[in-house]
Amino acid sequence: MSGHHLDPRPRTELPAAVLWDMDGTLVDTEPYWVETEFAMAEKYGGTWSHEHAMNLVGNALLDSGDYIREHMGIDRTTTQIVEELLDGVVARVEHSVPWRPGARELLHDLAEQGVPCALVTMSWQRFVDPILAQLPSGLFASVVTGDRVTYGKPHPEPYLTAAAELGVAPEDCLAIEDSNTGATSAAAAGCTVLCVPNHVPMHEGERRVFAESLSGLDARGLARIVSLPAEEPALEA
Repeated sequence: MSGHHLDPRPRTELPAAVLWDMDGTLVDTEPYWVETEFAMAEKYGGTWSHEHAMNLVGNALLDSGDYIREHMGIDRTTTQIVEELLDGVVARVEHSVPWRPGARELLHDLAEQGVPCALVTMSWQRFVDPILAQLPSGLFASVVTGDRVTYGKPHPEPYLTAAAELGVAPEDCLAIEDSNTGATSAAAAGCTVLCVPNHVPMHEGERRVFAESLSGLDARGLARIVSLPAEEPALEA
């Protein structure tokens, strides 16, 4: 009978902080990256595929550059590839920022509820800047970019860095991710991860909870979703 005992404490506390992935989670820029990759393959006489493009989702940029250099078969260095990728996506995002459904609304509600947020992205600062320029200043108390860390996702360093800069324990944070690479990074750091799959399927795993969309989700709704893992194992026992 003890296996059915529920923790009497309320399970809807707001997280100490919310750590946001960017590409595919806050904004749907993955198509911009894919367009730029195919344009690069055409420009330099390389070969590319949608499957290759999806293999890069969530990866550190230099890792993606290495992958492109190997699989696209073009005579460019990793750094040249990354810089040209950034040129392409920055130009596209300066023209139009494709926000994910419900993301900005949730971000604003978290701010109103006093929950600090950080942006944790493997994109580099010069790609992040034009996106942040479209948001009110101060919504993100910390911005961790791929060019600020030694080890990118799936290593835990990006999320550990964000939690440290916010002054909170990673175990008290919620990360929002759309890729297995990102979710692995956040969970390894100790965060609970809200997985909102977008372009690639996401696997079940420890510290992972799932939602189809952020649309209609506010801070309290977020707290209710992340409370589920603490209760479900007890109910199943």
